[in-house]
Amino acid sequence: MKKLLITILCCVPFLTQAQQLKEWGEKQLKFATFYTAVTGNNSLADVSIYSINPTTGILEENIESTPFDYTLAFGVRKIARLDYENRKNVFYNGTETSVSDAATVGNVEGLEYLFEFDYKRQQGSKFVDQQHFLRYVHDHWILKVEYVQDGFADLRYFEASQRYRYNIAKEFSLNVGLVQRFSEPYGFDPLSDLAGADFTNIAVEQGYGTNFEGEWINPNGDIVAENNIVWNAVALPNVLSEYVDQERALLPYQWNHSLVLGYDYYHYTKSFWFHSWASVLPLHVSAKNEYSYTNFVDGNTWFDYTGGLILGWQVNKRLGLFSEGKYHKYWNRVWHDFSVGFNYRIL
Repeated sequence: MKKLLITILCCVPFLTQAQQLKEWGEKQLKFATFYTAVTGNNSLADVSIYSINPTTGILEENIESTPFDYTLAFGVRKIARLDYENRKNVFYNGTETSVSDAATVGNVEGLEYLFEFDYKRQQGSKFVDQQHFLRYVHDHWILKVEYVQDGFADLRYFEASQRYRYNIAKEFSLNVGLVQRFSEPYGFDPLSDLAGADFTNIAVEQGYGTNFEGEWINPNGDIVAENNIVWNAVALPNVLSEYVDQERALLPYQWNHSLVLGYDYYHYTKSFWFHSWASVLPLHVSAKNEYSYTNFVDGNTWFDYTGGLILGWQVNKRLGLFSEGKYHKYWNRVWHDFSVGFNYRIL
């Protein structure tokens, strides 16, 4: 009996922790939604391409068709909508975008998250888009981890931040902390010491070559250039561009550690709302390896910044004005999106 009592007493803390962990997990999954969807639509219209056959001298027409666009999306999200946001669709299908997701502070305290993976074909090109983030907001501190990949725009970045939050008023707060990011290698050029025939040698090493008619073919045996003139003017530059991308992909990403200063402002009424946030990164510490951005700018100081704004004004019962957008300037890359307009109810 004594051994049994000791065993029970030893197990109580573990059972209590397991129950607490279960309750915490259920709380984080409450109101979360898992979704998957396939969407598609027409792409570019067919294009007629005319050329002169070098052997016969006859005008030839080739029809270039672009297959339809599609998106295969998987995701799970738990993000509290702000007062000005309306749920457009009954179901999530992966096409939802909200400028406010980029804000430093959400509508509620606690944990919010989004994990989405999209496999796309757009204008004949296949690529992957990803957007993942975890955001934990407390009255006095903020934690956020984010990873974004935009295949069509050739954009990819990771960012994690830990910030102290100082509330000046209910609607306005300042924050200061640290940010960790990775960037692509800068200053890398595998073609810098090459010239002339060296470029063609690279193409040959990649599997390109000529047939008996003097036409250039790719590793799959498809004709990419009818003669050397077309090869040097059109095909070879594309081959070299692919080669540079392949060589750059072999290099590791470059880590940067930065000081961040920011603010968040949110005001809402039924007829007027204003939501704005911004972050400035004025000081940076990075690994001073060969291809870091610090070396790329010769050790000079640079300023990175990001921000967003959402404005809505219901002027009267008929007229409403709106504007929203976000802007990023990280290293030497800039990406942004915006919309502005008005609604007028005729009757």
